Amino acid sequence: MFDAIKSRAHRFLGQEDGDATVEGLLLIPVVATLFAAGWVWHDFGRQTALEQRINYTVGDMMSRETDPIDDAYIDHTFELVLAMLKSNLDKTDLRISVVRQTKKIDRQDPEYRVVWSETRGDRAVLSGTLTDWDDRLPLMARNDQVIVVETWTDHQPVFTIAGLGASEITSYSFTRPRFAPQVLFDDGGGGSHANNGWGNGDQDAPGNSLCNNNAENYDEGQNSNKCRDNVDGSENIEPSGV
Repeated sequence: MFDAIKSRAHRFLGQEDGDATVEGLLLIPVVATLFAAGWVWHDFGRQTALEQRINYTVGDMMSRETDPIDDAYIDHTFELVLAMLKSNLDKTDLRISVVRQTKKIDRQDPEYRVVWSETRGDRAVLSGTLTDWDDRLPLMARNDQVIVVETWTDHQPVFTIAGLGASEITSYSFTRPRFAPQVLFDDGGGGSHANNGWGNGDQDAPGNSLCNNNAENYDEGQNSNKCRDNVDGSENIEPSGV
């Protein structure tokens, strides 16, 4: 019995005749499916990489700002993101936040607080103290800041295949300000974060200035409700990392 099965299998494997039409009809759907799957996965990877590069571009661009940014700046940045993604308002969201670390990390666990946050799209702004963000933000000196850029884009593949249908592509990055200790936001009301008087020698800077900044200057001209007292140096950024 076993020998008969083995003999027939050997003869079957040795046959070279066939029908090209039948074999083509059998193989074309398989090849087309594999091609479509490869195309969809490649396009998804390309779009993901593109969105992350755009995210890095926005973070790098903002990290070089030394003047306060405003709503118009955020609007134009969002328009730039949409243009580079070839997307539209209904499919893409953007959130830009500045986060400050407030604790001495050699004695306490880091604490990250939102300085300001702006969104374009349907996402909510960040506010207050960020919890469960320790794995998303770097270790920072007390009062040091980073710019956090987040994007979300709805992705609809050309073909729907098993394992990859309509999905949301997200990107995230953080960047430290390059030429100033902080990037401020001007809300147009002359209130908090209206101008940068943080140790820059500007004696008349309103907004988020330090009243008594023993880090560099003494901003004696500030109104008490528009600046933060720094007589004890508690608002200084600690370059030592502790």
